[in-house]
Amino acid sequence: MAATTEADGGQPTRAAVILPFEKPSRVAIGDAGGHRAAEARLAEAVGLAASIGVAIVHSAIHPLRERRPSTLLGEGQVAMAGEALKAQDVELVVVDAALTPVQQRNLERAWGCKVIDRTGLILEIFGERARTKEGALQVELAHLEYQRTRLVRSWTHLERQRGGFGFLGGPGESQIEIDRRLIGDRIVKLKRELDQVRRTRGLHRKARERVPYPVVALVGYTNAGKSTLFNALTGAGVYAQDQLFATLDPTMRAIRLPSGRTAILSDTVGFISDLPTQLVEAFRATLEEVAAADIILHVRDIAHPDSAAQRADVLGVMEEMAEGPNASLDADWQSRVLEVLNKADLLGGIDSVARRAPGAVPVSALTGEGLEELRRAIDARLAAGLETVEVTVPPADGARLAWLYAHGEVLTRQDAEDGIHLTVRLSPANRARFEERA
Repeated sequence: MAATTEADGGQPTRAAVILPFEKPSRVAIGDAGGHRAAEARLAEAVGLAASIGVAIVHSAIHPLRERRPSTLLGEGQVAMAGEALKAQDVELVVVDAALTPVQQRNLERAWGCKVIDRTGLILEIFGERARTKEGALQVELAHLEYQRTRLVRSWTHLERQRGGFGFLGGPGESQIEIDRRLIGDRIVKLKRELDQVRRTRGLHRKARERVPYPVVALVGYTNAGKSTLFNALTGAGVYAQDQLFATLDPTMRAIRLPSGRTAILSDTVGFISDLPTQLVEAFRATLEEVAAADIILHVRDIAHPDSAAQRADVLGVMEEMAEGPNASLDADWQSRVLEVLNKADLLGGIDSVARRAPGAVPVSALTGEGLEELRRAIDARLAAGLETVEVTVPPADGARLAWLYAHGEVLTRQDAEDGIHLTVRLSPANRARFEERA
């Protein structure tokens, strides 16, 4: 629902987006020797802000020579921005950077309107989009972790915030009287509930292992077209829009591959540059689906001008998941990645894209071009880990025969008087299960 103010009769909140831009030498350089241009970063920030329903009436880039502890921006930049904001009657300013509580408070005083930073904006988006209980728990945990320091360090600033545990709209908490202990207690409770979510998800995975079907997880930068690709491959009706963070809650569906093998396809939350640490931690339960996947499909918007930098951001978050004592990805996760170059229709089709990136699979989830090639590529990856075995099944044992067709890939079949002779590809686990059944 669009963010509104009480004074404007329900009209969208007038908002501005300001990007404090550091020189390339002071930012992380992405792969291919490039970095995001200021204009591209501003466009992404405007897209993020617009996705919560505010009306963007002003946007600007302010080069940073040095970070000011009090306001981040220089004194002259704060004054110049203030004049532009006043002229446009701006009610909300999104600063596309991480602000300390003091910087946020000082900018609000200087500009006379509400100010939120990049982390606050992303949390607001997640709060609006989460639909399941798990998603709501994860968002609330991330928000409380973010707000805990602001409760302690900037009490009067926090008292002016409005709206549930969000940043905009709603009747709100005009006089917040929550202290650090209460927030800490709530965080502990949320973590317990999310631990239960992880245990439940683990039980579901064990149940799938008994079936079992291989899991194929979709990952990628937000708005790369993962949900559109998910719908195209499965025929599902998952929410898919040209919108940042359209998917927050994981969805799983079965897909049939050319070999006849069944796999489970999992759609997951999108990644983004400078993903708040609170969200990386809070969404580990969701991202565990990626950790358990047999194949990880890295979906890229190959038509995006910052596609290479987006790729580096996704791989960077995955690297974080594979490091440290709480690592949720194994060390060889990269061997399970299959790169999918989506939106090839915007660059002349899959043949044109294939020439630029050998080894990846170009597709257009919108037109369906390349989807059969993708299914075959998934099939080939899964088959690489299978064992080829010769088995004979008695003609009367229809149950074992059906099991082989359901869990393996039957390459040859010969019906004879002494039984049905089959050549079958099976995973090591399924071969052991078949031998147990025998």
